[in-house]
Parts: sequence; structure tokens; C-alpha cells
Amino acid sequence: MVAAATTSLPERAEQGRDYDYRYAWIRDQCFVGHAMARAGGGELLESAVHFVRDRLLDDGSRLVPAYTVDGDPVPDQRTLDLPGYPGAPDVRAGNQVRGQLQLDAFGEALLLFAAADELDVLDADGWRAAEAAVAAVVERGGEPDAGIWEVDDRRWAHSRLMCVAGLRAVAKRRPARAAEWSSLADRILTDTDRDCLHPDGRWQRSPDDEAVDASLLLPALRGALPADDPRSVRTWRAVIDDLTDDGYVYRFRQQPGPLHDAEGAFLLCGFHLALASHQQGDAYGAVRWFERNRGALGPPGLFTEEFDVVQRQLRGNLPQAFVHALLIETAHTLTDDIPGRAHEKGF
Repeated sequence: MVAAATTSLPERAEQGRDYDYRYAWIRDQCFVGHAMARAGGGELLESAVHFVRDRLLDDGSRLVPAYTVDGDPVPDQRTLDLPGYPGAPDVRAGNQVRGQLQLDAFGEALLLFAAADELDVLDADGWRAAEAAVAAVVERGGEPDAGIWEVDDRRWAHSRLMCVAGLRAVAKRRPARAAEWSSLADRILTDTDRDCLHPDGRWQRSPDDEAVDASLLLPALRGALPADDPRSVRTWRAVIDDLTDDGYVYRFRQQPGPLHDAEGAFLLCGFHLALASHQQGDAYGAVRWFERNRGALGPPGLFTEEFDVVQRQLRGNLPQAFVHALLIETAHTLTDDIPGRAHEKGF
């Protein structure tokens, strides 16, 4: 499964942000597999598990964020002599992601394996891959990484907290290693709390960046820490306060001024906020975030990565796989009954 079927469809016209997403991202496989596990399992879950398992068994701690669909290295980025989409004069192939470390991929892989094991579809090789992922966290957990948004190398809070979530998930499935893996998770959480806890009590992006980031909704959703932990609650509220507009959610604030000046709303984050609101007991808010973002799709019923809130247009490559994965996961999750209450701020 590739991240998207297209290349060089720009996020913004004439800004050079035209990427080639025709490769298989580890994180995307995990998002899809997790969604399928939430829906009861099936072929897509097993396919995701097998792909991630095989990459970890082959590469271990040198796992890269993306591969070709055959598991080969992604080619270096190059410009093709072809006319591009309006606003994206270059057509590109390849992706610079081939040289990155994205630490959260190890945590996502562990979450995927735990979900598969719960449905009895993780084999012995899958558990060997899980142990390789844990070893990679031990080996590389202190390194700066590119993070989920591939911005630059830092000690991102999200990356470390997703490793915590993954370790806690597999610890529950492997009693013989539970104490060891839970202890490692506790140490990483303590380390992240030491340098990435904002004075307001929420998570901040990195030790040198105090901003709010919508990706920091994920650790509580995946079990790194409880939903009612003050850090989880305050992060959820900060995302709503600082990163939403008209029912849509942005990744983080890139510059002063209106959020839409920098990029489109990130539909993946909109579904994450729906899940987080559901987890926080806000049934009404969860459905509103879900429906708002569910409607940001094109006539074929497909989502891109971003949605321009002002111009009401799709932005980026199409279809964006992880958005569809979170649509499925959120739809299934919102069928669970929770005590509802009105959204405090509305849209």
C-alpha cells in the first residue's frame, strides 16, 4: 500500500512543495493495520503486519521510513522532464525520506504487532520483528529524528511518546517481557516529561520548541499514558484552542497570523481530534469533528492530505492513504457509547 497514487500535486501553488508519495511508508502501514484491527481484522491487517515485519527483520534498527512496494530502497529524489500540475512546474520522482530516521515508526510497529496478536494473527516471525523494534528503541531512542512531519532532526516528543505507547502495548501481550518493556517505557516517558512538558502542563513539540502539535494527541490515544492524565487533557484542550479553525485541524503553527496562510488543514489530525474528544468523554464534539473532516473529500469520495479551509479545495497528492485509514478507525470507534456532553467551545 502506497501513501498516495500520485506525485507532484502541490500542497500550495508555486511554493515547490510537490512530493512523490508513491511509496510504502511504515507509519501508513501501521495506521491502516490498526484501523483494520479496530474493524475486526482481515487481509489488509495481515498485509500490513507482513510488510512491516519483513522490513524490521531485514533492517532492524536501520529501518527507514519508506520503501518501494517490493520492500526495496526508495530511489533518490530527481526531477523529470515533464510538464507539471499548475503551480508545480517540476515533476519529481523519488523521495529524500530514504535517508531519515523516524523514531516513532518503531513504536507504531509495536502497536501494530500488539493489535495483530490480540486477533491471533501475529506469528513467531512477527514477535521476532517486535523484539527487533524494541532493540532499535534501546539503540536509537536518544538520537534526534525527523519526526512524523519530517521537518528537521530533533528530539521530538511525539516520536518518543509513541515508542512508550508501543512498548506498553507489547508488554501486555508478552508477560515474560512485560516488566522489562514496561520499565523501558517508564524511563522514556520520564525523559520526555523532563524536557518536553510545557509550563502549562501540556506536551510541547521538542525541548527547544514550546508550540502545540496535533500529533501529540496520539500518545494518549495509543496508551502511552491515561486519557485522564493532566498532560493528556491539557494537550487535547490546547490543540482545540490553538490549532483549529471552522471545524478543521492544523498540524502546528508554522508562522504568526492565520493558520491557513501556511498550509491547509490536515485531515489526519481532524480524525485524531475526533478520537481524542471521544476518549475524553465528549461524544458531541467527537461526532462534530468527525463529520466536518469526513466532508472534506472530492467527488470520487477520496481524501487528499490537506484541505484548504478558505478556498474549500483539496491539497496535495491523491488519495492519501492514512486519512482513509483514520476515517475507518474513527467511524468504528465512535460507535462505542460514552457519556456525552456538549463541546465546550464549539466551532
